[in-house]
Amino acid sequence: MALDQSLSKKIIRDGLISIILYALPVVALVIWFSYTGETPWKNPIKDYAHVSAPAFLTFLEPVFKNLKSWGFIALALGLGTLEFALGLYDNKWTSTERKIDIVCFLAPKFLIPPVVAYFSLTLLPTLLPGYANIFSWVPFWGGFFLIAVADDLTQYWYHRLHHQIPFMWRFHRTHHSAPYMGMAMASRQNFIYTIFFSQTYLTATLIYLGLGYPALFVTAIKSLITMTAHSSIAWDKPFYKYRILHPVAWVLERLISTPATHHAHHADTTDDGIGNYKGNFGNMFFLWDVIFGTGLITRQYPTSYGIKFYKEEEWYAQFLWPIFKSKKEGSELAADGPEVGDEVVAEPTPNLVSA
Repeated sequence: MALDQSLSKKIIRDGLISIILYALPVVALVIWFSYTGETPWKNPIKDYAHVSAPAFLTFLEPVFKNLKSWGFIALALGLGTLEFALGLYDNKWTSTERKIDIVCFLAPKFLIPPVVAYFSLTLLPTLLPGYANIFSWVPFWGGFFLIAVADDLTQYWYHRLHHQIPFMWRFHRTHHSAPYMGMAMASRQNFIYTIFFSQTYLTATLIYLGLGYPALFVTAIKSLITMTAHSSIAWDKPFYKYRILHPVAWVLERLISTPATHHAHHADTTDDGIGNYKGNFGNMFFLWDVIFGTGLITRQYPTSYGIKFYKEEEWYAQFLWPIFKSKKEGSELAADGPEVGDEVVAEPTPNLVSA
């Protein structure tokens, strides 16, 4: 399936804008040092990011460390249990869906860390010898915004291209196949899609170069936002309900992903004016969707989720396609399955012959 020419032009244009966005934190650092006259790179202080961080972050450091390790697993299990107890899955969590969600949640916890560890501890020192901690002189907030932009904008593009380039869609399809929303959706991914997360290796490289301390806070905050945006617990509704909170809602929904904006991305239709599975790609920051015109904000929730051509493929096909193929006839994940993409393709209307 060829890529639409107008879409190709938009991708190229937005890609060029992204280069400017990637450069903004660096430009801000240059302006700051020019204004203050500081030259920390000449006499680097070991772990300057830690030294220059606000005191309250130093105090909260153990909390973020625990969140990054076992804390998010505990939080995810607790949130998932609460969702299930509240009946928010509406009896849609069938045996097939349970297997997919559980495998996608647990397997990467064991399979991904060794890959990232090899990349960080073996490959990077080989490719960039002598560059470890070379940017340790960067102050905390400089490193924080540099990583926040680099990590999340890269994931925005990784996510967006898997929707807009037909060949790539099937690697991301598992994340959209469930007919419900919930905490489990945050990690419900094809393993190939997960292991090639481009932002994972970019952030690992920045940590190797000396930005590990700000990365701790960015990755923890991002994980929290992403998890709660997928949750079926609509924490953002009070911001829309009470007039006094409307200004806060206006900023919040344009800055970060909220349940309303991200649920719209998982809707199975755009006919209701709420669903926007061809947009709302932001993970931590919804700001990218605002900048590139791929966002839709309605403050409403879709009534149905998933993909209309879902055939409830086997867990192994959804988790490990194309290594394992589905046996379901006509499935995108089958050996000879069609390359459908993330929108419904209408079936041809049969010719009706009058008697």
